[in-house]
Amino acid sequence: MDTTFTSIAIFILAAAVIGSTVTPSRNKPLEQRLARLEAKVDLLLAQAGVEQPQDPRMAQLDELLAEGKQIQAIKVYREITGAGLAEAKEAIDRRMR
Repeated sequence: MDTTFTSIAIFILAAAVIGSTVTPSRNKPLEQRLARLEAKVDLLLAQAGVEQPQDPRMAQLDELLAEGKQIQAIKVYREITGAGLAEAKEAIDRRMR
């Protein structure tokens, strides 16, 4: 009984590890496609002169940057946009200029 339970637990753990390593590679093309679509929508909105409503928390970013709290600003940016760490850091760096 104990060996059966242990075998099942090891199988489930192995499946979870394999599943977690396979999923990101499958999502990469979808993330790239989504990024291209978002860029196109942004371009269309800009061409039409339509401004997107800005999240009020973006003002909080400017306050944090004015106080020199870049790491906190990156955290807030990630919360607002759902961006990854590298993307958020680049966006904050651009905003600081």
